[in-house]
Amino acid sequence: MAHSLASSGGHERVATGTRCPVNRGRTRHRISMSQPESNVASAVDNSRLVKLTLGALGVVFGDIGTSPLYAVRECFSEHTGIAVTPANVIGLLSLIVWSLILIVSVKYIGFMLRADHRGEGGGLALLTLVAPRGSEKTRLGRFIIPLGLFGAALLYGDSMITPAISVLSAVEGLSVATPVFEPFVVPIAIMVLFGLFVVQRRGTSAVARVFGPIMVLWFSILFCLGLYRAIAAPEVLTALSPMPGLHFMIENRGAAFIALGAVFLSVTGGEALYADMGHFGKKPIRLAWFTLVLPALLVNYFGQGALLLTQPEAASNPFFLMAPSWARYPLVFVATMATVIASQAVISGAFSITRQALQLGYCPRLEVRHSSAHEIGQIYVPPVNWLLLVCTIGLVLGFESSSNLAGAYGVAVSMTMVTATVLFYVCARQRWGWGLLPTILVTGLFLIVESAFLGSNLLKVSHGGWFPLIVGAAIYLLMITWRDGRRLLAETLKKEDLPVDLFLRDVERRKMVRVPGTAIFMSSALSGIPRTLGHNLKHNKILHERVILLTVVTEEVPRVAPEDRVHVEPFSQGFTRVILHYGFMEEPDVPAALAAAAERGVEYKPMDTTFFLGRETIVVGKADAMARWRKRLYALMARNAEEATKHYRIPVNRVVELGIQLAI
Repeated sequence: MAHSLASSGGHERVATGTRCPVNRGRTRHRISMSQPESNVASAVDNSRLVKLTLGALGVVFGDIGTSPLYAVRECFSEHTGIAVTPANVIGLLSLIVWSLILIVSVKYIGFMLRADHRGEGGGLALLTLVAPRGSEKTRLGRFIIPLGLFGAALLYGDSMITPAISVLSAVEGLSVATPVFEPFVVPIAIMVLFGLFVVQRRGTSAVARVFGPIMVLWFSILFCLGLYRAIAAPEVLTALSPMPGLHFMIENRGAAFIALGAVFLSVTGGEALYADMGHFGKKPIRLAWFTLVLPALLVNYFGQGALLLTQPEAASNPFFLMAPSWARYPLVFVATMATVIASQAVISGAFSITRQALQLGYCPRLEVRHSSAHEIGQIYVPPVNWLLLVCTIGLVLGFESSSNLAGAYGVAVSMTMVTATVLFYVCARQRWGWGLLPTILVTGLFLIVESAFLGSNLLKVSHGGWFPLIVGAAIYLLMITWRDGRRLLAETLKKEDLPVDLFLRDVERRKMVRVPGTAIFMSSALSGIPRTLGHNLKHNKILHERVILLTVVTEEVPRVAPEDRVHVEPFSQGFTRVILHYGFMEEPDVPAALAAAAERGVEYKPMDTTFFLGRETIVVGKADAMARWRKRLYALMARNAEEATKHYRIPVNRVVELGIQLAI
């Protein structure tokens, strides 16, 4: 079932997957080219691949690339109680190495990147792939959809914690260099974070050009530092075997289970490989991971382990103590830049998932600004940005150190990973037709490992892990309230639908006064007469010569081809129904779409056109399918949604708004 968005003048409809007009009847043609042309094309492809790989390094791998700042340190923190002995060092290194191999290399690189929704990845894209709209009432849908939505909601908590812990851990390197800076760590971190969120409104286009090269420098430093220390204790290479990790778990049991929460910090950010797939593609992400990121991470972790084998007292901050004393200040500077980039990645991810939620009908209209004329993924959502700023700085002030924040970190990400594995199981069984046994073997292995990580992280709930859970629960509540409120509103409007043919017969019979120009009545319905048209006719008692009934439909695909954008259905008496189709990764531009529809017989002259929008006031009725307090919450969200004129880019000087009261 499709649902209408009709609050504060909203007129958007989310379509079912069965209605998607994308890629129908297209034919691929084989193009023969001469050898020189083939070589040129190959050179161009290789150049583009290099650029995309460099871009992926600057966006996708920032989070996981800064994990060495704190992962090993937290393994030997007071919370775990693990002693710095050779067996424990090698055992924990083995767990880190095989976590990177199983979770990132095998699960995300090997399997999850295959589960793309027309090239797009991420929680909501995967959810629409395995549970298209209309499946909410099925047994599978009642389980999968809430699970997927909660997994997506948890990413907002991650987007608040990642900048705080990353920047704090980098700035704390100053106190390693000299204790003089210790009182200034929190103020410096707050200034860096404040600057990061403030510059978001300027967009990332210019800054993104240097993100990739900086991360190349960062991973090169990780590799060199690790190699510098690992040479002194080559026995750390025994951690390449999984046996030391298994022996560590058997010998330490309860303490080892607690330490898994710290080991998990080494793979946080792995989910970004799948979420950002649509921006860079699978091949650049795989190439960057296996050629630079994974080797740099492994060698750096080996170097930290080698340092602990020779200097156990370095467990207080093994990353910065790996470096020679003369290199620590430059290392802090580069580390801070790397953590800013890592923070930028999760902030951009929060913007992206907000846009997807908005287009899929799980979020009210919010202001979305494009910071680049060429890259669709570069967007800025002001309300989300300022919310993240307040919460992130509040986390820094409340927890005061990256070690304290480590307790809050990991819970959201581990839950998100478990959710992704469950959705992947459904995708493999239903979409790809995998057999039951191979599907269980693959996903079962991931679930065993990730469930162990999740269980360990849940032990940290009282130490800060409650924060991302509360944030995720709050965002989830808002998402389902908006979805259910729109559904009730759609049902209310459907009861009052007036068939077009009856209305047109009445127009012809009454010989109504017609005035020059075009009137566009925006509606959420794909049939019937909009209420705004009835109100205008009731009070003004006139009709324009040309009347367009306009509906914007969001398809459950990332993008819609230009030739599939407009559907036109002409009626008699100068009436026409126009349906505009957009993907959930696109922003609707009604005037541009109408101008492009001229070849289909749509006469659109901006200065001769008036848009009629409904200004709905939601009235809370009795509790039935939805509790009254949730209806009030929906009404509050509707009142604070972005103006329809701004969202659809309609010129405000061509708009007439009609007040309508709707009871739900």
